[in-house]
Amino acid sequence: MSGRPEALFPLFAALDTLEGVGPKTAQNLAALHIEKPRDVLFTLPYSGIDRRKRPTVQGADLPGVVTVEVTVGQHRAPQRRGGAYRITVEDAATAFQLVFFHARDEYLRRILPTGARRVVSGKVELFDGMAQMVHPDHILPPEEVGEIPNFEPVYPLTGGVTQKVMRKAALAAVARAPDLVEWIDPAQKAQTGWPDWSEAVARAHNPQDMGDLSPADPARERLAYDEFMAHQLTLALARSRLRRAKGRATMGSGALQARVLDALPYDLTGAQTRAIAEIAADMAQDTRMNRLLQGDVGAGKTLVALKALLIAVEAGGQGVMMAPTEILARQHLQGLRPLAEAAGVVIEILTGRDKGAERRAKLDALKRGDIQILVGTHAVFQKDVEFCDLRLAIVDEQHRFGVRQRLELGKKGAQADVLVMTATPIPRSLALAQYGDMDVSVLDEKPPGRKPIKTALVNMTRMDEVVDHLRRAIAEGRQAYWVCPLVEESEAVDLSSAVDRFTRLRAALGEGVVGLVHGQMPPDEKDAAMAAFQQGKTSVLVSTTVIEVGVDVPNASIMVIERAEYFGLAQLHQLRGRVGRGEAASTCLLMYQAPLSESGERRLTTMRDTEDGFRIAEVDLEMRGAGDLIGTAQSGLPRFRVADMEAQSALMAVAQTDARKLLGDDPTLDSPRGQAARALLWLMEQDQAIRLISVG
Repeated sequence: MSGRPEALFPLFAALDTLEGVGPKTAQNLAALHIEKPRDVLFTLPYSGIDRRKRPTVQGADLPGVVTVEVTVGQHRAPQRRGGAYRITVEDAATAFQLVFFHARDEYLRRILPTGARRVVSGKVELFDGMAQMVHPDHILPPEEVGEIPNFEPVYPLTGGVTQKVMRKAALAAVARAPDLVEWIDPAQKAQTGWPDWSEAVARAHNPQDMGDLSPADPARERLAYDEFMAHQLTLALARSRLRRAKGRATMGSGALQARVLDALPYDLTGAQTRAIAEIAADMAQDTRMNRLLQGDVGAGKTLVALKALLIAVEAGGQGVMMAPTEILARQHLQGLRPLAEAAGVVIEILTGRDKGAERRAKLDALKRGDIQILVGTHAVFQKDVEFCDLRLAIVDEQHRFGVRQRLELGKKGAQADVLVMTATPIPRSLALAQYGDMDVSVLDEKPPGRKPIKTALVNMTRMDEVVDHLRRAIAEGRQAYWVCPLVEESEAVDLSSAVDRFTRLRAALGEGVVGLVHGQMPPDEKDAAMAAFQQGKTSVLVSTTVIEVGVDVPNASIMVIERAEYFGLAQLHQLRGRVGRGEAASTCLLMYQAPLSESGERRLTTMRDTEDGFRIAEVDLEMRGAGDLIGTAQSGLPRFRVADMEAQSALMAVAQTDARKLLGDDPTLDSPRGQAARALLWLMEQDQAIRLISVG
């Protein structure tokens, strides 16, 4: 793909080529992620001020912005240092004051000479019955009143940048916006009544009233769609690239899978059966699978994963399952090993801890094909890790694993199928943004035998009752988690809160009953404490949030979360999912410190009222916004400047369909509309996509 289209050059020039933007301002704007004129274009006003001229301040809605023509009266300099400088002025009906602080007399006498007519515009407030305008935003002779817009757009600002500077930069950027060939489907554009791109930009920066600032305004909606479209085109390109990438048809015989099913004490759920069928169908095609398996806590993803790995083994190949952490990888191994052994399959683990001769032996066995299923951490990415015949790669917990790593893993097995598993239920809008390049299977039923978990809210003042409850449960042979909050970001405080709780519980429940795990412990001590709990040697495990992901202790049936109001919804849901895995009825106690904030209360009552991870994720999204939900920094989520992922998820879905259709009709983007779409990708800085086309 040739370089950036020439029409776009002016938008990618240096910021200080814009009128009114010097090197200092350019430096300050970097704080708003504004580095070139194109970024100014997509930084839209978020509010506006009505500056239509009125005859008088009388009867205006105060406090509020008023624009009025006045006759300047007398000046009163401040009596003491730092006092206010006041100028009395008269409009058509009444007198009021202009007030200035730290102002120079001669400057004010020059711009507001007594007896002159001036138009002033600014915020007016009543002070002891007298209307005052402190530091007017505009002071102009009446003949220059045209310089004040009737409706003045308000831009986001940063230190050292004023509205005036932002406005000037925006207008200069708009003047540079070229006319571009249309990339939107003509029918879609006609139906919505969207303007052309350059007109949309001009209109978005020159709103005439508050209605023009709404996301549903045609100009703004079009610009939001363009961002979604560029993002979805990138995902669709990655997807079609993977689809075109030669895969291998991997067909299972079903023999090994049957052995596993025989070893299971229960039947698969409908959702599991459906997901396995979708995965098997993908693997059987000679294009590469790129599927997301999304399942709520305890929906039985591990079993689906194992069956997929067995298809690879049945076909004479190998499978790998990757986890983000050592502890999770070991747990996958624990979960998979008995079932794999029932099927007579060799399963092994590779992590950063494998060193020297032991590691070499594993690598040789892998290369020979003696290891059929490998479980590992990111260590399986290392150069010296070679498979004999890798057919399937399963990646756990996508959030720490962007599109780039997905492509990277694909390189290990030249044509390996990829299955990504996530235990975080994701609302549809986010799933579209983050996984738009993938096909999705959802596990939305719990396997039989999983009992509901009873969740209660408990005030911290009832601590003694909770400890008594624990004492009785332990006597019955049950086990409990006790999670302490990450109060501050400071490790020291967390540490003391967990250690402190550990000491108190040990005193209350007895020596050797309580274990402790926290972030500062050496890994082997942590593992030892976890192991003691898993084996039932300790009955209560006090921890900071390290147990959040994946630890499986079926006998643990009580989860106490201290200061639950400190935790996010997704985190609470994941923590609660640690219990309810065994025979006993399970409880989760959310301990809070009164009074609860409004959002704290909403989080805790949502937890009490539902166990449905998808419902919880929707509430979380409403409350927090998308960037927060998955930590924008490492989520690989696009930073949209105009579009709003939650509020406009329907628009995102339209963009996904449109992007896939455009590529279906024109896979190389060579038609006139395809070329226009390339310009869109350059405009939105989707470099990854541009590389995909050029090498595709």
